[in-house]
Amino acid sequence: MRKTIDPATLTGIAVALGALLVTMLLEGSSPLAVFLLPPLLLVFGGTFGAAIAGSTIDDLRRLKQWSLLALTPERVPTMTERIAVLVDLAGKARREGLLALDRQLGNVRDPFLRRGLRLAVDGTDPDRLRASLEGEIAARRTEEKVAAKFFARMAGYAPTIGIIGTVIGLIHVLADLSDTAALGPLIATAFVATLWGVLSANFLWLPMSHRIMRTSDLRTAQLELLLTGIAEIQAGSSPRAVRQRLNSLLPPDEAAAARAAA
Repeated sequence: MRKTIDPATLTGIAVALGALLVTMLLEGSSPLAVFLLPPLLLVFGGTFGAAIAGSTIDDLRRLKQWSLLALTPERVPTMTERIAVLVDLAGKARREGLLALDRQLGNVRDPFLRRGLRLAVDGTDPDRLRASLEGEIAARRTEEKVAAKFFARMAGYAPTIGIIGTVIGLIHVLADLSDTAALGPLIATAFVATLWGVLSANFLWLPMSHRIMRTSDLRTAQLELLLTGIAEIQAGSSPRAVRQRLNSLLPPDEAAAARAAA
């Protein structure tokens, strides 16, 4: 199955940057005036270094994975799609027995669902099965929280590092006041670092942190739904009972749509 990407984060960042560029053009400024190498190096390099200083080497190894999770997360299947799969599996288990699902495991694309069904088919105690899958959900949630906090820390460091860059620029300006005609452009250049600090925090790092947490919330809800469905299948519940139980976990509007489609 071809994986699809949710472009919301990249789209939002592009819209925000577009609004900034249009505003600068309307104000009569040149967008190229803010693309200066020294402040860019200081803000992005300093922010990244400060974030790494408060992390571990293992965090650094996972940085690429975290960035992809924030900027190009996979599109999460809908709850109703999950429910349809679980109801179909419940019907097969009801008709042919739980062991009949062993032949279906190769067709189950979701690894979490496949592992849960494998445990059920192998006769794992229901309490032990639930504890195992809940531990997996908690471990994944913890990992995603670490990723979100990493980018949130970068958002906290960036504005301060931008101010440091501005102070450095102003020190350079104030060291030589002989050329009064050049003071204005030099002071304006000094504030570019502050601009990039605030801009990167609010246009990049905070959205990435929030997107990771939003994706984590959606995935956690779906994994909990899958866990409930696996438990119902293991208990031998009828497809109708499984559907009703899982529909009760949906938000009201989705639940109403699911009942209407059933």
